[in-house]
Amino acid sequence: MTDNDNRANNHSVQAMELTKRFGDFTAVDAVSFTVDRGTIFGFLGPNGAGKTTTIRLLLGLLKPTSGTATVLGFDIVRQTAEIKRRIGYMSQRFSLYDDLTVDENLNFYGRTYGVRGRQLRARKRFVLEMAGLVGRERELTGNLAGGWKQRLALGTAIIHQPEMLFLDEPTAGVDPISRRAFWGLLYDLAEGGTTIMVTTHYMDEAEHCQALAFIQHGRIVAAGSPVGIKEREMRGQVIEVDCDRPELAIPALRQMGVFDEVALYGALIHAVAADAESLMPGIEEVLRGADVGLHSLGVIAPSLEDVFISSVRQPHARDSEGHGGQS
Repeated sequence: MTDNDNRANNHSVQAMELTKRFGDFTAVDAVSFTVDRGTIFGFLGPNGAGKTTTIRLLLGLLKPTSGTATVLGFDIVRQTAEIKRRIGYMSQRFSLYDDLTVDENLNFYGRTYGVRGRQLRARKRFVLEMAGLVGRERELTGNLAGGWKQRLALGTAIIHQPEMLFLDEPTAGVDPISRRAFWGLLYDLAEGGTTIMVTTHYMDEAEHCQALAFIQHGRIVAAGSPVGIKEREMRGQVIEVDCDRPELAIPALRQMGVFDEVALYGALIHAVAADAESLMPGIEEVLRGADVGLHSLGVIAPSLEDVFISSVRQPHARDSEGHGGQS
């Protein structure tokens, strides 16, 4: 396939067996996935799973040990300059200069991307309105609260109207209200045709994405749409237990020896088993014996966190069908 063919297809990212080793350590292990144009693609996993290394490979900041990938149809090794002109990048630390004002940060990033004059003034107006920072142009960036700084960082990443955005843990350390507002901005950008690849370890954010890939220890363990992953990857049923002493209930449930997983989700307990309904009477009896007051008990639809835990427990967990986008 030629570069022109790649530019014309419906994928913003195509990765095939992409691998990165640092000495004896394999940070990214033969990952394959696609990101469809105009979608929000979530790359999810715990800290240290390989998310940031994958992003840096796609941006051309690291050279792969083996495997290939294209971004917007351009090869990540041979055509990094073409990629950098067409993408925006927001790192975990927002990449802002705290000793510059809001306006000065926008000027700096705009000019870095080659945006000047009338176009820069127009793009600055757009960013300030989008971020809710109109009237705060002269405020030092270091004085902004985390949520406002996050929006400004997004603004600097899109000031040149990139075709695709790479966001690496953009909501880390930001309060829940700011996280929701930020995702509203991402939806608006995607509806305008921007492709977005976002890494996160917040499983609730996965529900905001059209397509996902779960990565663990450098390997993709599940991929597809949120609904498709839940239907295909979940092993067993999820029992939700609401009780008054979870610290006693969890070891008691584990001692039953019938659950694949027993874990605390907020104030509730999730237990996974193949035939959940048949276990209800036994659960009630065990909790009574452990002197645990039971408020409610029932089978629920799995969350994406349930599915992720189930996926990483599977011995075959690896590059689920090789696709991250809908194909």
